[in-house]
Amino acid sequence: MTTQKYTVSGMTCSGCVRTVEKILKNQPGVSEVSVQLEPGEAEISFDESTTSAEKLAASIGKMGYEMTV
Repeated sequence: MTTQKYTVSGMTCSGCVRTVEKILKNQPGVSEVSVQLEPGEAEISFDESTTSAEKLAASIGKMGYEMTV
């Protein structure tokens, strides 16, 4: 299990934050997510044997957000 912080761009409101959190929490291997509009960060705890930061970034990328890995 690893916990990392990533920069997320494209979020403009609290609705965006909830959307990003929901998408990330529903990914296999993710146990905990905390997203903040300011400073545009996501702290994610996930199982590296199940998923990767790149896969998580791709999952929110489909909705127009960009996570720097």
